[in-house]
Amino acid sequence: CRIYFRGIRSQSRRLPSDDPTNAATSTAVAAAKHTGRLVAFYHPNCSAGGGGERVLWMAMKCLGEMREAGLQIRVAIYTADAPRPTYKGDVLSHAKERFGIDVSPSLPITFVHIDEAKRRIATSRRLSMIAESTGTVRMAWAALMQFTPDVYIDTTGCAFTFLVAKVLAGCKVGAYVHYPTISTDMLNLVWSRRPMYNNNAQVASSSVRTYIKLVYYTIFAMCYGAVGSLSDLVMVNSSWTLGHIRFLWRFASVISVVFPPCDTKSLEDLPLKGREDVIISIGQFRPEKDHQLQLRSLAKLLSQNVAIRRRRVKLVLIGSCRGEDDDARVAELRKLAIGLGIDDSVEFVLNQPYPVLKSWLGRASIGIHTMWNEHFGIGVVEMQAAGLITIAHDSGGPKADIIVKTVDGKRTGYLASSVDEYSSAMYKALCDGADSKENMEIRACGRESSKRFSDQVFTREFKDAIVASGILS
Repeated sequence: CRIYFRGIRSQSRRLPSDDPTNAATSTAVAAAKHTGRLVAFYHPNCSAGGGGERVLWMAMKCLGEMREAGLQIRVAIYTADAPRPTYKGDVLSHAKERFGIDVSPSLPITFVHIDEAKRRIATSRRLSMIAESTGTVRMAWAALMQFTPDVYIDTTGCAFTFLVAKVLAGCKVGAYVHYPTISTDMLNLVWSRRPMYNNNAQVASSSVRTYIKLVYYTIFAMCYGAVGSLSDLVMVNSSWTLGHIRFLWRFASVISVVFPPCDTKSLEDLPLKGREDVIISIGQFRPEKDHQLQLRSLAKLLSQNVAIRRRRVKLVLIGSCRGEDDDARVAELRKLAIGLGIDDSVEFVLNQPYPVLKSWLGRASIGIHTMWNEHFGIGVVEMQAAGLITIAHDSGGPKADIIVKTVDGKRTGYLASSVDEYSSAMYKALCDGADSKENMEIRACGRESSKRFSDQVFTREFKDAIVASGILS
């Protein structure tokens, strides 16, 4: 296999740029043919607008800067989108519009389309982790058959693709891990028989099914640890993720924390005073984000506090929908809001560009986040940087890294995990008015704390991790 893939790698070096009219790119490709390294990123949803995509495009910006500093490199991105003549320009424009990220034109980028491979993969509701992992292996095979790099970097958490990239194709392998596919927390969730979006109530109510699922999860965790340990460089996005990956990928060469890039600088000019009685939520409409908890918490707040309801407090849910499943979830949330009697206090802002998000960040007084064991929480940091009173879930990255007290013990936000706790935290942030002394102190401390996760910090730490690992040498 490696001899076969070596031939594909030689052909990959001779591939032209996606944009032959760009003289700078064409020159870069020519230089990279003999001395440069081919680096491919596995990120099938590269055109989406979530936090994972922001990491991808900041990584592209970093590599562009490294190329301008003399590093001979050429980049490919494996995408599940169908090809079209304007695809490259459209995606780069979207990265600039959605994230405010400009990638250096001197960095040669090739998009490798694996949309046909994705269409051939059937989804399964049973043994979903095995089915999804098998599907990613097949997609990685299709990707590497088209373009075989020297260095393969996964930025989507698909560790089983390392089997193809490292074992069969002989690539060096790197990973930026946002969230472990399986964790000890998931095993504990099943063991405690707690129903949740990833632990069906029918399983949780049966001791036999629980035992079978525990065996399944344990075997999968062992396999996940084995393939993850094939990596030459691992970057993780939080202290919480680091703990789980160190436990599971015990033989991985290098593991380091590189906090994801958050656009804190452009949000620092938003005023802290004069905020409206608006609560915003930022995040894709996925089941694990638990938007239902936000609606139920707001309903309790308004039902128990007439004065707050008279102020016409509004919850604004801002996020992107990736497809029909997400659209269906939004429809269910609208129905739930009606059922709770708060539909006139809830607004949905879907698939909007960054300027719209920034506008809401400048108006709102409170930011809310409800995902259990969120790996990090870029949206949480953005809310802090924008000066919002941030209420995040008491778990995962927000608890470990973001909503932490300052060195002198001052509060930077609130942590909660239940309807009662969220409702109480929202009341505390609203009862004395947006500009109360306590609120202004929390806003200022939260903004200062968010600077630990800036684009500038990510750029420095990402480059340092790449250089220290020697993966591009």
